[in-house]
Order: sequence, then C-alpha cells, then structure tokens
Amino acid sequence: MTLTGLTVNPYTSDWFEHAGAGLDSSGQQLLENAVATVQEPLAGLFASTGEPLLDHSAGATLILAQMGADAPTRASALLGVLPETAKTSEKPDRGSATLDTTAVPSLDDLQKRFGVEIVDLVRGTRVLLDLTRRRAKKSEGAGGDDDSSDVDQKEMLRKMLLAMAADLRIVLIRLASRLQSLRWYAQSKQPCPEALARETMELYTPLANRLGIWQIKWEMEDLAFRFLQPDTYRSIARLLEERRAERETFIALVVERLENALAEEGIKATVSGRPKHIYSIWNKMRLKGLEFHQLYDLRALRVIAADERACYSALAIIHALWTPLPEEFDDYISRPKPNGYRSLHTVVADEQGRAFEVQIRTHEMHVFAEYGMAAHWRYKEAGRRGGVERASGAYDQKIAWMRQLLAWGESQPAPTETVARPTTSKSERIYVMTPQAKVIELPEGATPIDFAYSLHTDLGHRCRGARIDGQIVPLATPLQTGQTVEIKAAKSGGPSRDWLNPQLGYLASPRSRAKVRAWFNAIELQQRIAQGQGLVEKELQRLGKTAVNLEHLAEQLGFAQAEDLYVAVAKDEFSLRQLKQALETPSPDEASSANDEAILLSSSPRADSVQKTGRSGVLVVGVDALLTQLARCCRPAPPDPIAGFVTRGRGVSIHRTECPSYAALLKRHPERAIEVDWGDTGNALYPVSISIHASERANLLRDLSDVFGRLRLNIVNIHTQSRRSLARMVFTIEVSHGDEITRVLSALNELPGVSASRQ
Repeated sequence: MTLTGLTVNPYTSDWFEHAGAGLDSSGQQLLENAVATVQEPLAGLFASTGEPLLDHSAGATLILAQMGADAPTRASALLGVLPETAKTSEKPDRGSATLDTTAVPSLDDLQKRFGVEIVDLVRGTRVLLDLTRRRAKKSEGAGGDDDSSDVDQKEMLRKMLLAMAADLRIVLIRLASRLQSLRWYAQSKQPCPEALARETMELYTPLANRLGIWQIKWEMEDLAFRFLQPDTYRSIARLLEERRAERETFIALVVERLENALAEEGIKATVSGRPKHIYSIWNKMRLKGLEFHQLYDLRALRVIAADERACYSALAIIHALWTPLPEEFDDYISRPKPNGYRSLHTVVADEQGRAFEVQIRTHEMHVFAEYGMAAHWRYKEAGRRGGVERASGAYDQKIAWMRQLLAWGESQPAPTETVARPTTSKSERIYVMTPQAKVIELPEGATPIDFAYSLHTDLGHRCRGARIDGQIVPLATPLQTGQTVEIKAAKSGGPSRDWLNPQLGYLASPRSRAKVRAWFNAIELQQRIAQGQGLVEKELQRLGKTAVNLEHLAEQLGFAQAEDLYVAVAKDEFSLRQLKQALETPSPDEASSANDEAILLSSSPRADSVQKTGRSGVLVVGVDALLTQLARCCRPAPPDPIAGFVTRGRGVSIHRTECPSYAALLKRHPERAIEVDWGDTGNALYPVSISIHASERANLLRDLSDVFGRLRLNIVNIHTQSRRSLARMVFTIEVSHGDEITRVLSALNELPGVSASRQ
C-alpha cells in the first residue's frame, strides 16, 4: 500500500486492515475512534514539510503497526498531529485551508474520549515535536553554525529526548513520524532540506539504533544519505541493483542448503539472511578503505543455534560446505570481546569464489548482544575509542524496556516480570537549553543559578533573575528537562550567602556550591590582605620606616610576596615584633663584627667539611649547626641547584639558584651568600607550587585532582582565580624528589586546554 501521495481519504479499508494488524477488537475499535476524531480537523491541513497531515498520520500509524506497537501507540500517532487549540490563530503551513477551531478537540476532550494514557502520549508527542522545531529555528538563526555539530551536544540532545519521554512509546511515535516525512520527500520528489536530513543522521538514527529498531534505523539512514549525498547514493545503488536479483537468489539457495545440512545432522537452528543497506555499505567502505567488490558481507547470514555445542557443530558444517577464509574468522565465544559480546564470525566462499559472512550464536548470546552490555549500539558507536559508552542507570533502563517492548510485539503476552516499565522512574540528570538551543546537562533539582554557573562562573556570580520558557521565575525554581532557560545578570557583583543555605534550595549542584564558596573565600582573602596591610603599614609608621619597599621586606622575611606577609599578620601567624627586628639597622661595630664573622666562616679550617643542619636535608658548607629554611618564593626541592642567604635572626634561607628574589637579595647584600647543597633527604617532603592556566570547563578541577591522585601526590593548598572564562590555579603539593615534579607537569600538560609549569 502506498503511504504517501494520498490526497482525499487515506483511511481506506485496506489501510484499516494493515494499521489494525495484530490488534484485538477493542484495539481496532480504538483505532477507528481515533480516525473519526482526526478526519475532519485535519482535512486540508499540511505539515511543515508540505505533506497533507491526513497522509502523514496514516503513514506513521502504518509504520508503528509494522513494528507491532500497541493500540494506544497507534491511536496516539493519529491524535498527536492535531493542532493545539491554543495555537489555532496561527496560519497553517503551505496555504492550507482555514482551520475550524470548533472541530479541534482539546486535551480535555481527548481525555474524556480516550483516557489519561493516550492523552499523556499525545502531550509527550507534542513536546518532543516542539523541541525539535525550536532547535531547528535556532539553528537557522545561527546560520547553521551551532553547538549541535559537537559530538557531546548531539549526545546530550539524544539523552534529552529520552529524558523528556516519561513513556518511551512517545519516542517511538516521533521516530515513525520522522521516517514518514523522509518517505514523503522520497516519493513526492520534493527536495528534502539538508538540515532535516542531517538531523536525522545525528539524532534520530542513533536513537533508533540504541532502541534496537533496526528496520527504522536502516531505512532512515538510507533515505537521509540519499538526500545528503545523492551522487554517492546512486552510485552504490547502481552497483547493488546490477546484482540484486542474483544476490537474493544466492542468499535463498545458501539458506536452503545450510538448513538442510543442519537438519540432516540433527542440529536445531534458525538461518536467516542479513542484507546490507546502502549507507552501511558506504560507511564500511569509507572506514576501512575498501572498494565495493572487496566487501564480504554484502551477502550475509545469521544462524541462531540451541547451545554452544550446536554453534561449533554448525560452524563445522559451514566450513565443510564452503571454503573458509582463515583470516576472516573470529571466535568471540571462547574469547569474548571486552564488553562481553559472544558469537562466531566466519567468511566463506562457494565454488565460484563468491564470499559471504556468517554469524553463529545461541539465543542467549543473541539476547545479550541485543539487550546487554554488549548491545550493538554500544560497541558500534564507541567506534575507534574502543570501550563501552557509559550511561546512567535510568537511561539504560528506558532503552532496555523499549527494546523488550518491541520484541514482545512479536509474541504476546509480554513477560512483565523481566523488566519493569519505567514510566515512573526518575532520571538523575536533567537536560535544558540555552536561548541559543545549546543543551546543558544538570543534576536533578538544579535551579537557574546552577544553570548560570554551568555556562560560566562569572555569569553565575552575577545571576539576578531568570526566565523559563519566557516566564519570569524565582531563582530557586527547580528546572525540568526540555525547558529553555534565560539568565538575567547584573553588570557586576557577586553571589549571596543565602545561596549556600541548603534549606533555601538555591543550589543543587556541588560544582556550583564550590564556585560560590570560592568566591567568598577570595573575598575573605582580600579582607585579610587589607587588614594585614593596614597593620603592617601602621607598625612601619610607628617605627618611622614608611619608605621601606614592602615587596623586598616580605622577601627578606621569607615570604614570596607582600600579600603573603599581610595574610600571615592578619591571621596572627607572624608577629609584628619580627618586623621590627628585621628593620633594625646594626651599628658600625655590629656590622664590622658581622663581616668579620663572615670572613671567619669562609676561612675556617673546617671550610672543606660539610655538616647537616635543620630538617630540610640541606648541608651548609663549614658550619656545624645553623638553622635553615626553604624560601617560599621559589620552594626548592632536590635535586634543584640551590644557594643560601644568611638572614638576620632566621638562619639561612635556601633558594633555587635561578630565583629572582635571591638575585635581588644577593645584589643588595652579596656578603650574606653562603654555599649549600642537598644532603641525605631521607623521607623528607618538600612543598612545591605548580601554576596552571586553563580554559574553564566542566569537571576541570576534578580532572586536575585526578592527576595528583594518580601520582599519589599530596595537595596541601589550592589558590584559584577566574577571569573571562580563563582559570588560573596554583596547587601546592609535597614531593620528595624533582622527578615527581617532572612527571606531574607532563601529566597535567596532556589534559586538553591545560598549561602547567612550576612556579
């Protein structure tokens, strides 16, 4: 029966026979009632593609019938295309007749006629259709250059579609509707928009693949490929057509011959052909660099045997009947794939040298390959990354339920105890969109503030209001999958401390909470710096030393910069009396004595001896016992080349030889330089600062922390700053040797968008 091109009344007796196939009398009556409800309102109306809506609904229903969908699903496919009464003022597409609003039933009317189940399916179908329309409009407005070209965005949108469908039959209806649109473009010879064909490839065929609806997947792929690359499509189709009859005859003869041979040996098995589709052929030629004649599996068979013994027996029979190609044999039964997939794959050739592929597996192996961890979509879409894609439990549960639902359509009743229908299950993630139609993944319960922080830290700080689907909402409003969120931000400012109060419900994302805490920590740090600076400057005024260079003073006291000194003073970790001691100028006699002491140190009879001092593992030449400390400005660690500087009252400060602070100190007081070296450091740990510059992105801090954790390096301090989507972080870690610094820098610089160096 032709599915398109019908202009008067597609709901003929022939249509009812096919659309109601497999339904009981109540199901057929439900279908008749749905047809009676839509015939008048849809008469003369056209879809956005230009196809009459009556024809579209009739064709989509037939597709669902061919898949064995239940009666409510088929009826909902008819009712789902009814115009929404709230939008009847809009002009129908393609110059359709004027819509009679009195003939269009509302959702309340539909619920009275058909019940809650069907109304929920109709409502969900409309939501998904609205989502794809909004994305299409945003993509057109962006000139086709939007985030949907990114792999992660495509995957997010697929998950978003599934998350929006509380009942996965809604997704099934959407897939049938898209396939019907593609069929209409093909049969009407109307040019299919490239965006629609590309969206089919990027969104709908992967969904059909994951749900195991192979016939939908293959047909949509072939039709979309035909519209996207017509020349390549025609070329492959021509090559297939030249040998189509020969190939079909060949498969039929091989199946018959193998079935007879298996029966003679008493092996129970089901044999079927596996025809290749045009897109699949092209994809394999492209990925493996093969010519058309080099493809072995243009002719392919699948054997489903009773047990493993029968699988190997069938393999032996196949190899006895035809000549095997040893290099094309794979035993995934005795050596399963890493994801658990089990099957025998072999390629054999007949007497004329015509090669064909055969897959042999048990029914249990087949079920596992279809529904389990090794489901075809997982390893197929993982591609060259090799591995199995991860998905949430609720996400996988929905897919598994839908695939079993489709399998049950062939043999009722459904085994409801196997997998519970997840109509009430709640996803752990939600998927919302920006006004530019970019899909954002958030934890369940996320608010507009969480959404703002997921886009950019600064936007989250400045968030002051939000619109959801155009409506102003409170900032604590929980978001739901499918919504479009727009943030209203102030020109400057920061978050509120109320956001950290869990009882107020402003934040659900741990990542957002961390960013808010970091903002307040930075504010607190600035306050401590200001407080400490005031105390230091007040003390300098009291001592009459207002002309002192504070940076040089901080370095002299062993701090990397003046701000570190201020913080230490504000936290009472550094006494102002030490500041006074450092500023005291020695008398001429004391200076002379100090110089004499330096001369004595350098000319001592023990100048060639080396003694260990302090806990730093540093050896000071010619000195028996002298306090040593590692300078904070450069944080030396073995085997860095080091030098010592004699301070007043704080012993010897150990610097790396290339340290700028040490060079500045040495320029002012060259007489205080002293020779030092690393001794037996034992199990000593040395603090080292690693400076990191990176583009802000999700999970950046987690990825960085994973590197330190993998190398078993302890993090003692983290300082972060963010500006204009760029993050600067300083990690202070403990190392025992310089090799650990080299390893961690190498590992950090391998992360995408990360530049790491030693500070």
